[in-house]
Amino acid sequence: MNAERGSRSLYAGVMSGTSLDGIDAVVADFQHGCKLLAATHIGFPSELRRELLGLQVSGPDEIVRAARASNTLADLYAHAIRSVCMAADVEAHDLVAAGVHGQTVRHRPQEGWTSQLNNPSRVAEKAYVTVVADFRMRDIAAGGHGAPLVPAFHAAMFRDARAHRVVANLGGIANITDLPPQGAVRGFDTGPANVLLDTWHARHRGGAYDAGGAFAASGTVEASVLDAMLREPYFAERPPKSTGRDLFNEAWLDRLAGAFKGRAQDMQATLAELTAQTLANAIREHCSDAQELYLCGGGAMNGDLVRRIEEALPGVRVGPTDAIGVASDQVEALAFAWLARETVAGRPGNVPEVTGAHGPRVLGAIYPRGA
Repeated sequence: MNAERGSRSLYAGVMSGTSLDGIDAVVADFQHGCKLLAATHIGFPSELRRELLGLQVSGPDEIVRAARASNTLADLYAHAIRSVCMAADVEAHDLVAAGVHGQTVRHRPQEGWTSQLNNPSRVAEKAYVTVVADFRMRDIAAGGHGAPLVPAFHAAMFRDARAHRVVANLGGIANITDLPPQGAVRGFDTGPANVLLDTWHARHRGGAYDAGGAFAASGTVEASVLDAMLREPYFAERPPKSTGRDLFNEAWLDRLAGAFKGRAQDMQATLAELTAQTLANAIREHCSDAQELYLCGGGAMNGDLVRRIEEALPGVRVGPTDAIGVASDQVEALAFAWLARETVAGRPGNVPEVTGAHGPRVLGAIYPRGA
């Protein structure tokens, strides 16, 4: 496949994450470095979001429901590609490829599998673009977790020869990438970020998320509940490790908060503190010399959560990835555009030190656009 179109090397990245808030899409030109041309966000219709939440656990008619949801997602992914191409003033068929992650509904690497709802063939037909998808399973087949996959992109974009940096993605789940000036790139999922915060807020306040962390900021941390949450065995596991809604879900939250009798905002504050403390603990233990922490994902725009992270990591400079060249809400979508480029070029996209795979692997499967 010819990876160059004229004087540009254009790729799209399409990501819908654990937070289930919608789809982020970008178009980037990788001809000389990485130049973002356009970005867009498309929210999930409420009916689709309810169905995706329902498919996180076993239920009736699950296979049929998953197939139908995959088609609905594929149509939205195609719409996102067309929309972001229009914003970038390019045609979809001018793209070399689009990296389309799909929607994770189960993640069981310890059993040798993960599941992302998607219909890449349908996306290729509807958007008239070559699609790269199914990024995680090859790494899992090679003994890895299939996650996190963004550290390779973080290393390519954000590593600095003078400063020890850490990049933290605060999506539904929080993950970190350790970027020392020299030596191996490492990373892993530290625990919940927005997934529990959003669940509690929706239950008690309505709406998809706690804008700016205002509800959490109005509450007081319940120390006994926080201590019980911090005893979750996942936090003490050694990396490589990854997690998701399979563990950190409503059932986990209800079990740990079952005896809580305080105000709803106090639990919101406690959950925010859980995210900040587990992230900070992971950095102190595994990236102890870190000088700078850069945040991306939806949590980077939660002022209360950012403040808690800053307080938990005195002496570490904390800021959004905007400060080092990429808007915090565009990093993950851009990462999958970059990963699609690596797949098309036949280059490995995983970091074995991060995922635990037996070695570097070319990720994903390619679905060519129509003739």
